[in-house]
Amino acid sequence: MQGNSHTTSSRKILTVSELTSEVKALLEKTYPFIWITGEISNFKVPSSGHFYFTLKDADAQIFAVMFKGQNRSLKFIPEDGMSVTGFGRISVYPPRGSYQLILEYLEPSGAGALQAAFEQLKNKLAGEGLFDNQYKRPIPYLPSKIAIVSSPTGAVVHDLIRIIHRRFPDIPLDIIPVKVQGDGAVADIVSAIRLANETTGADVLIVARGGGSLEDLAAFNSEALAREIFASDIPVVSAVGHETDFTIADFVADLRAPTPSAAAELSVPVKTDLEYTLQTYKKRLTSKMARFIDDERKKTEKLARRLVHPKRRLDDMMLRLDDQTTRMTNAVKNMLHQQKQHLAWQHRRLHSASPSRQADHLREKSARLQARMETAAAALLQLKRAKSEALASRLAALNPAAVLERGYSIVRRLPDGHIVTGTDQVDTGKNVEVIVSKGKMTCRVETKD
Repeated sequence: MQGNSHTTSSRKILTVSELTSEVKALLEKTYPFIWITGEISNFKVPSSGHFYFTLKDADAQIFAVMFKGQNRSLKFIPEDGMSVTGFGRISVYPPRGSYQLILEYLEPSGAGALQAAFEQLKNKLAGEGLFDNQYKRPIPYLPSKIAIVSSPTGAVVHDLIRIIHRRFPDIPLDIIPVKVQGDGAVADIVSAIRLANETTGADVLIVARGGGSLEDLAAFNSEALAREIFASDIPVVSAVGHETDFTIADFVADLRAPTPSAAAELSVPVKTDLEYTLQTYKKRLTSKMARFIDDERKKTEKLARRLVHPKRRLDDMMLRLDDQTTRMTNAVKNMLHQQKQHLAWQHRRLHSASPSRQADHLREKSARLQARMETAAAALLQLKRAKSEALASRLAALNPAAVLERGYSIVRRLPDGHIVTGTDQVDTGKNVEVIVSKGKMTCRVETKD
């Protein structure tokens, strides 16, 4: 017994909280920050905005959390089944006694975050119908004015101006300078498109920039810009990057140009070609009009030979006029006769429906109804009087005063006035009030039986 007591006293016993704290400290010290990769499952976003999910591979899994302050900077939305690589620290959550990852950074494995964000936004907007051909408007063949939204310092805007003026020198251009990459680029471009719609009066709006990496083109893959292009009242030509570059702006625009130079060529025709075409059409039209006039002259000469003398034509028309006048006079007489007969018939009907006759009839009917009403009222009054007398008799029989007249009395306890129905309701020596048929008395209780 002494040996066992000695062993127990030298043994270190930890509470659950102490053990959890030591494990927490050991894990956080051993793995302050780590890179980890795995597949997302059970992804949830509660009202707090934090990301909660499980990160797993073929043989194990670990619970992970990414707080709102860190996940708001992500360029994609995690999904179940997505392979990701993250950077964070290991911690222990004492209430559950489980260890977990607190992530500071997350990116898709394989494709970069920008590419994943691009695909997610593309699928989202496509699902909403922003890319549908039914919403795409045709670009005017010959616009009266073109607005260009681009960087003022790059070669793109100069190429656009040079090519447009080379093809059609007199066309007016409005240049709206914007940032095309970096912070504030999206807001700049969105504001420029809105400004072009409100003030320029342009028929075509070209949104352009040169080529670059996916990071450089990020502004043109934003949801805000896509929705502004879709809402534009001016048809939009997207000319972003090289021929192999595709952006969200390309998909939502009314026309996608493979390069800015191609956008200039697609927006305006060549003026000299247009003038040559017009001259060709003018010559063809002049030739056709000359032939048409010659043909019509020949037809007129042929018809002139077949034309009837005007006096003969006039005689025929006078005969037709006399005939039509006679027929019209007869028709008017017949119509007047029919109207006269109809009027006489209406007069007879009106006489039969004379208001005085109607009044006499209604007066007789009213007298009959009044007599019936008076008879019914007298009968009802007699019935109600008999019923009232019967009820009065029953009420008199139940009247407490009638009972008192037969020699009975009512006893009430003082001072509360409670009616006494038993001896246990009043004490000896207490006063009571006795009500009889012709008055009331105050009595004292001497004895109870």
